[in-house]
This record gives sequence, structure tokens and C-alpha cells, in this order.
Amino acid sequence: MKLTILGGGGFRVPLVYAALLADHAEDRVTAVTLYDTDTDRLTAVARVLADQAAGVEDAPVVLATTELDEALRGADFIFSAIRVGGLAGRAADERVALDEGVLGQETVGAGGIAYGLRTVPVAVDLARRIARLAPHAWVINFTNPAGLVTEAMSRHLGDRVIGICDSPVGLGRRIARVLGADPERAWIDYAGLNHLGWVRGLYIDGRDELPRLLADPELLGSFEEGKLFGTEWLRSLGAIPNEYLHYYYFNREAVRAYQDAERTRGAFLRDQQEGFYARMKDPAAPAFPTWDRTRAEREATYMSENRDVAGAGERDESDLESGGYEHVALALMRAVARDERTSLILNVRNRTTLTVLDADAVVEVPCLVDANGAHPVTVAPLPYHAVGLVTAVKAVERAVLDAAESGSRSAAVQAFALHPLVDSVSVARRLVDGYTKVHPGLAYLNRP
Repeated sequence: MKLTILGGGGFRVPLVYAALLADHAEDRVTAVTLYDTDTDRLTAVARVLADQAAGVEDAPVVLATTELDEALRGADFIFSAIRVGGLAGRAADERVALDEGVLGQETVGAGGIAYGLRTVPVAVDLARRIARLAPHAWVINFTNPAGLVTEAMSRHLGDRVIGICDSPVGLGRRIARVLGADPERAWIDYAGLNHLGWVRGLYIDGRDELPRLLADPELLGSFEEGKLFGTEWLRSLGAIPNEYLHYYYFNREAVRAYQDAERTRGAFLRDQQEGFYARMKDPAAPAFPTWDRTRAEREATYMSENRDVAGAGERDESDLESGGYEHVALALMRAVARDERTSLILNVRNRTTLTVLDADAVVEVPCLVDANGAHPVTVAPLPYHAVGLVTAVKAVERAVLDAAESGSRSAAVQAFALHPLVDSVSVARRLVDGYTKVHPGLAYLNRP
């Protein structure tokens, strides 16, 4: 099978390749095409992959190209992992928002909206080109904001585009481990949108073990989310939120911490990765060790401001282990290509899964996956506190899609103003002005 990775010069591509190297089944991926517009980044990542493949007899062949049509033709699977504007764009998103006193995180609040407004037009163009050149390919979307971008692409690719995120599965595994259960045997009752969901139950052999966790404060406070949110809040919710909900439940504290930080997360990653790619221009630099050291630092500092706010301390060793989105993607490909039926938490069109949303809304829920794709399973209705957040954020996503399609500035203002973490229409207008000033690509927002 041929796998094409759009954004093939991205820093996390070696994680995907490592997962492919561990797959020796007959119907495995045998050819990987890396597509990127940046030749230096492509060259650097190709060197890391060559290091990884050393000594592996059946390692997938890697081709790097800056020709998009060449990359798409003949692909069986396409990973969309683009970053429009790069990490410099992310850093700018964060700074414009923080200057207005609101959150600038890349997928949540003002930063996520700005990123979506930049990314959706590019993602839609990609979807149209894929539909023309590789109509039988399955598209697995990694690009953030994952739910929003998947919904934009689904309007042209239907159910052949599936969004993935490692946050829900990582959360489920942490809960299972803390309960002394095998994560592979657990059924996770999870529902919401990308970066906006809750674990409402964790079933082992048909028995919900989450009440046992919620009833034990010591156990509840022993893992990442317990430390981040506090046991009292988790017990009052009766559920375990995705870590990104910390930005909603402790918004003032998060904004203050980000304003006080020496650098925003985007600026840190921009500087870190610029250093990595610069070092990789030296032919003598050891490719994989250089990449792996950079990756370890990146993971250790993940959501550090939020953990500081919560007094959660350093991340546990188990939270630094690999086994994230690349393994979700491989499991998804196996299920589709080999009809190896499995269950995964994915971003797919809602159909009738969450009754508060329409059929075409992309949601993040458990799915049964087979050769015909991902099929969302029936879940219990969301509680009212979750309904409020989910419907409000979906309204924001729809306004972003409207703005991207029509070029309407008023739709862009509406997207910012409707978000629960932006508390003023006046702020929303200033955000649109600020983002348009720093991102030339947003000049399309020039209609009423």
C-alpha cells in the first residue's frame, strides 16, 4: 500500500514511520511519499527516517517530493498533517489573543479560530484535489483544529475523511492503568467534539469501573487529569474531562499563566524546531538522536502552564511514553485495509449519535471501524453542562466554515464573538483586525 503524508517535513512524521516499521503484516504500507513545500524540512525528516529504517529489511520505501499531484496519485491512504503559517503563525495567533486578554491556544478559543480561518481554505482545496486525483483513497486528518478541518474536508470527501486525535485514547489508557485494568480490554464511553469531550464511563467485561475511581480521592488524584482538574471538581462532574477542558474550567488562571510566561507554547516550539532543522543541515549531525532529544523536551513541557496553575508538578513518566496518534492512525488503517474490525475514538460525521447536533456535524465519539470505514456508535445523551459547551463551539465552527467559504468578515467576527472564551463583540472585532494584520493569508476576509 502507498501512504502519502501531506506536511511530510513535519516534526512528528518519524513517529508515524516508527509505527509503520513495527508492522510486518502482508498488507502493510510498503511505500511512503512525503509531500511538503519546504525542501529543507523534507530533507531533514527523510534523514531521520533513513536512520530509523537502518537494518529493517522490509522498511517502507520513502520518497520525498514538493509536487502535490505526484504525491496524491495512486495513494491508498493520505495523512493530512499540514500547518498553514507554520509555528511562526501559531506564535502570532497566541500573542494577538493574549494582547486582548483572551486565550490564544492553537485549538481552543481565539487562537483556534484564527488557525481555522487560515487552514480551512487550504484544507478544502486539498480535499477537492484528492477527490479528483485519488478518489478511492482514505484521508486521515491530523491537521488542527482537527474536528473543524475534518468537517470542512468531509463536505467534499464524505465519510472517506476521518479525523484522529490521541487525547481521548491517552486519557482512557491513563484511567484504565490507574484502575489496574488492561487498557486494550477497556471500552471508553467518551463523547463531545475534538478537544472538548468527557469520559463518562470505562467498561471492563461489561462493568463500569469509573464510579470506583470517582469514589476514591487518593486514586483519583494519582494521575494527570486528577492533578490537573482536582479531585473535587471531577467528582462533582461525575466524569473525567479531556485535558483541553482545563482552558474552559480554569480560563482566567490559564490566561494569566500564559501572559506571565516568558514565551508562549507556540514561540517555544518555533524556536525549538528551528534549532532542530538548522542542526540537521549539518551532514555530520546524527539524525535520529538529534530528533529524539528534541521530541523528549517537547513532550516534557506539554501544557506546562496549565500544570503550574493546578500545582500538578512534572509529567509522570507514563505520560511521556510514545503510543499516541500514530498508533491510532495505524490501527485505523489496519481496520480499513484488512477488515480487522476494531473500536477507536475518532472524529466523524455525527449522523444520529449526539442528538443535539445535526447529521453532518463532525463529533469525537467511539466508532466501530471495518473495511467500510468508521461507524459512530450510540452514546448516552450529553448532560446539560456539556450540551452548552458543545453546541456553542459547534456554532463557532460553523461560523468559521461560513467565513472561509464566503470571505465574510462579519462571519469571522461572529465566530470569535460566539466562543465561550471570548467575552465581547468589541474584542472579537479587534481580534479579526489583529489577525488580518499579522496573517496576509486572511486578506480574503474582505466582504461584509
